[in-house]
Amino acid sequence: MTPQIKTFTATKLIGKNLTFSYSNYRIVDLWSNFMPRRKEIQNVIGFDLYNVQINPINFDFSTNMPFVKWAAVPVTSFEFVPIEMETLEIPEGLYAVFTIKGDAGNARKTFDFIFNEWLPNSEYDIDNRPHFEILGSKYIKNDPSSEEEAWIPIKKLDK
Repeated sequence: MTPQIKTFTATKLIGKNLTFSYSNYRIVDLWSNFMPRRKEIQNVIGFDLYNVQINPINFDFSTNMPFVKWAAVPVTSFEFVPIEMETLEIPEGLYAVFTIKGDAGNARKTFDFIFNEWLPNSEYDIDNRPHFEILGSKYIKNDPSSEEEAWIPIKKLDK
């Protein structure tokens, strides 16, 4: 599995977020709270959904380390933010983009490959910017034919 290396342009998002860990993974709570209200967001760009993860510096992917997870959509401006929603801007930067095919079980395998095989053998290191998945037109929840893009923030290794 070879990623595409892309520059992501700065993007404004509006959505909801929760802090949790892998041992107390509350992704269903987050998305269940966000999806019924997403139509309240104005100035939306397209139909993609963003599943964003913001890790603390020196995040080690251990099961108890907390991180912030976002359910959000891209917007043209922050002019109107619905009550109980917040704004997030993902800065421009270099990303390794992987396609995840299949259901949630395949996502775990893909991320294991990215962080345990591809990254250690690449010319890149993780950069301290948001990680995210774009759930686009090919994404179908819990479907074996589903596809989504995983965007991993990277920087060239110092030589």
